[in-house]
Amino acid sequence: MAELKTKPTQASVHDFLTTVSDTQKKQDCEKVIEIMQKVTQKEPIMWGANMVGFGTCEYQYASGQTGTWFPVGFAPRKNDITLYFLSGVEKYADLLEQLGGKHKTGKSCLHIKKFSEINLDILEEMIEKAFLDTQK
Repeated sequence: MAELKTKPTQASVHDFLTTVSDTQKKQDCEKVIEIMQKVTQKEPIMWGANMVGFGTCEYQYASGQTGTWFPVGFAPRKNDITLYFLSGVEKYADLLEQLGGKHKTGKSCLHIKKFSEINLDILEEMIEKAFLDTQK
């Protein structure tokens, strides 16, 4: 099996955020850090060149492949901020309905365009459930 290329690094999360040129997106990233740090009680860690993760956990696919990844994290992207949930997002459909704003989902990610349009309390609840689901 191929080894994952994206791994935790010693790079500074603060320094990484200085590379985010959009002021609002940078502020939204800082808010995501605040929420994820509060929920996880973990320090943010750079994973690769552009992902910020909180904590680590081991996972195993049905195929038997195993690895280490962060339970929750995010990355600022060109058109949005993508939040990553190792536990997946489909199981939080009830919270996604209450989230508000424009957002898209993938199997384990949530793409948010405008944080000003979403309910941050619902987002925090979703992050907390996703983190706790990986701690079982």
